[in-house]
Amino acid sequence: GQGSQIKKLRAGMRSGTQARRSRARGASWQLALALVGALAASALAGCGSPARDSGSHVIAGGVSTGIYYSYGGALADSLRDDGFDITVAATGGSVDNLLRVGRGEAILGFAQADAAADAISGVGAFDVPLHIEGVARVYDEYVQVVVPADSPAEAILDLAGLRVSVGEVNSGVTVIADRVLRAAGVEQGDFVSAKLGLEDSVDALARGEIDAFFWVGGVPTPGIAALSETTPVKILPIQPETVEKVNSGHAGVYRLSDFPLGTYGTTEPVETMTIPNYLVTSADAPEDVVAELTRTLFESRTAIARTVPAAALLDRRQAIFTSPLPLHDGAARYYVQSRK
Repeated sequence: GQGSQIKKLRAGMRSGTQARRSRARGASWQLALALVGALAASALAGCGSPARDSGSHVIAGGVSTGIYYSYGGALADSLRDDGFDITVAATGGSVDNLLRVGRGEAILGFAQADAAADAISGVGAFDVPLHIEGVARVYDEYVQVVVPADSPAEAILDLAGLRVSVGEVNSGVTVIADRVLRAAGVEQGDFVSAKLGLEDSVDALARGEIDAFFWVGGVPTPGIAALSETTPVKILPIQPETVEKVNSGHAGVYRLSDFPLGTYGTTEPVETMTIPNYLVTSADAPEDVVAELTRTLFESRTAIARTVPAAALLDRRQAIFTSPLPLHDGAARYYVQSRK
């Protein structure tokens, strides 16, 4: 429960901080460390607002037509109001974001739970383990297998023999698409594979150059919503037994859920797969900085939700559950203090 989790956070903050501080911090975090100094100087001066620093920071978002990018952009706006020099970067998605955070090229990044689990274990798309920790579980994403409304395909198995975009290289979409297809009995050689990002997938489907594409994100995803206004689409179901097979070998992070009726003009109930989505940072990111980032994330939730509906799903009671990622000490500090 949340109460026991908070107790673990308090204990973990005491034991984890000493161990974390003993690790050598890379040069890529010098700008962030400068911000910590600025925050301390501001506090000594009696200033109650967050300090401003001369360094620039990046949030690793996603494709420009996806929710990661929209959410990251709105969060960056709020953080700039709080004194941070920060921008959002368009990226390939979860895997790309995790790699950027791991290299110190981004202070925050959005990532799916399965990709994050692979990252800290050094498996799948990751050659070595990344020192990544959680900031918050922000919302759950839907696996969206999009086909034209008049497509004869009615199930994942029907994708055999078709032209299917499985997502951009270094994206979490490719990871999930491969797992879903294999679990449903569709092997790589059974279909014509294209590795396109969301925008290119949308354009290719509209032009009839592909027959289907995979996407993993919150709903409604802006790019797919725009497509549905000119090209009627439907979402293929992912059956319970397929979700069970995917879960059997991949940390059990996937869930079965009903796709929100009416999204993209859907008129029939459809079951699909969902996965938690996390905001992550480097384990070496300064504690004070991460605490401030987390505070702004929650305090700006209502404002961000006006343009990014998925932000309304951010819940402090659920945000601490970022398994298998440990919470960063800075995030843990915010959650403990926010309960006082």
